[in-house]
Amino acid sequence: MTKYITILGIESSCDDTSAAIIKDGILLSNVIANQDVHKFYGGVVPELASRSHQSNILPVVAKAINDSGIKKNEIDAVAFTRGPGLLGSLLVGTSFAKGFAISKQIPIIDVNHLQGHILSHFIAENKKKKDLPKFPHLCLLISGGHTQIVKVNSYFDMKIIGSTIDDAAGETFDKAAKILDLPYPGGPHIDSLSKSGNINSFKFSKPKIKNLDFSFSGLKTSFLYLIRDEMIKNKNFITEQKNNLCASIQNTIIEILIDKVLKAVKQTGINQITLSGGVSANSELRKQFSDFANTHNLKIFIPPLKFTTDNAAMIAIAGYFKYKKKIFSSHELAPEARMELW
Repeated sequence: MTKYITILGIESSCDDTSAAIIKDGILLSNVIANQDVHKFYGGVVPELASRSHQSNILPVVAKAINDSGIKKNEIDAVAFTRGPGLLGSLLVGTSFAKGFAISKQIPIIDVNHLQGHILSHFIAENKKKKDLPKFPHLCLLISGGHTQIVKVNSYFDMKIIGSTIDDAAGETFDKAAKILDLPYPGGPHIDSLSKSGNINSFKFSKPKIKNLDFSFSGLKTSFLYLIRDEMIKNKNFITEQKNNLCASIQNTIIEILIDKVLKAVKQTGINQITLSGGVSANSELRKQFSDFANTHNLKIFIPPLKFTTDNAAMIAIAGYFKYKKKIFSSHELAPEARMELW
């Protein structure tokens, strides 16, 4: 009789508490509890996030197991996010994973949060064959805290070949939204307002970095100075031009990302691209990258929206591949707020 591998995944790196069950590579459940309290503060408050995780972790895991249709004693290992992320939040997920594993006498598997995002493309939701990225491929990982181009040689061999030297793309969206007095998180609001705006209304400075690294600090400054200067002339400038400002800043960010990915393709000769991370949910970015891939005869993999933000399914699938190689973790491991991809 075939022994299926069943993994419980735990994700608690920031402000979303999530648990998922993957059995033999197929996702059975993926439960996420969001924390709305941070909207009032315009950003994630670490202490409030960790307290909310403590309240959410038990019911979220219980629902994930119940929704999956399996029993607790069928779980072979617990995969958890070790980092990077907010230390208090990571501690909640790590502690729960260790406690659950000890009670069931099963191994734990630590997962790098970024690795989970990259491997989200390998999550299967049914037994039907799915078109998967081949190795090696290039992953553009774009989120609130990271903007990287990663050469993915295998499930366990990944090399960062380009990274931001200052701000991340997601952070740039949020800072621009804050300047425009839009709610947090700002990225989705800019995406929505951009649909009624003209991408060519305003031009902003782009970084001139020769290698594959990114920079967004100059773009943020350019955006801020344009608004400052125009507000002197017209105090209603933001209100009258909000849609155009959103469309223009969004388009500039996307152009910067596409330019670097094209450069990476030319340097490596790799013609398969995957998008990962929260910013990959942006509708205009998804459209422009699809057009970019068609123009340059590239194969692109864009994740389902539900796998773009933080979720335990991506942690569980990373844990599944590690389990198959018997890569387990020690209970002495501590979470790490700052953690390299490898």
